[in-house]
Amino acid sequence: MLLELTNVSKTYAAPDGGAPVAVLNRVDWRLGEGEAVAIIGPSGSGKSTLLNLAGGLDHPSAGQVRLDGRELGGLNELELAALRNRSIGFVFQLHHLLPQCTVLENVLIPTLTEPAELNTAAAHERAQRLLERVGLKERQSHRPGQLSGGERQRVAVVRALINRPKLLLADEPTGSLDHAAAVKLVDLLVELNQQERVALVLVTHSLELARRLPKALELCDGNLRPPAALVG
Repeated sequence: MLLELTNVSKTYAAPDGGAPVAVLNRVDWRLGEGEAVAIIGPSGSGKSTLLNLAGGLDHPSAGQVRLDGRELGGLNELELAALRNRSIGFVFQLHHLLPQCTVLENVLIPTLTEPAELNTAAAHERAQRLLERVGLKERQSHRPGQLSGGERQRVAVVRALINRPKLLLADEPTGSLDHAAAVKLVDLLVELNQQERVALVLVTHSLELARRLPKALELCDGNLRPPAALVG
């Protein structure tokens, strides 16, 4: 298993000093290498919290999160940052591209913290190859402000893949896109999941988009289950 959540719970303190708010409740979940799964659920159900725990951006209140055999709770912040940069790619609803940098420069940013031998012509070659794969080869010298919303998200996907991660976490990446662009982006993610052999977790509130992945789970009442709306 690539990703393992064992008995994971997450509770937040109430802002008014009231009773703590339980978001996740004893979640057990396994994701194998190269798998692709959609996580659906209404706003506020804890989907982003689940992804943040899986990606080491947050810590569970109880339970364990293991990625590639390493228990994330046993790592310090520097070790977590290195693991995220090397093994996990993130795509969010907002692309977070640097407006002053070109498409190619944005894609190469994650390589800057890698060992010097990786930050070479090989990284540029991979970036250009990925940009060509997502239809942006001719846009690599453009800046984000010169791109459409869908194009900016495709750049964010390439940036997430540049260091050959084992896990790609996509948190509502289509939230700011129109329907056609959203479908195109999800289909691209599924295609890259297969071609790059990178495990994919897509958080979405859209049943239509969830159906485009081979498997879906619903986050409900703090736990994961097969989604009734997609059964059959």
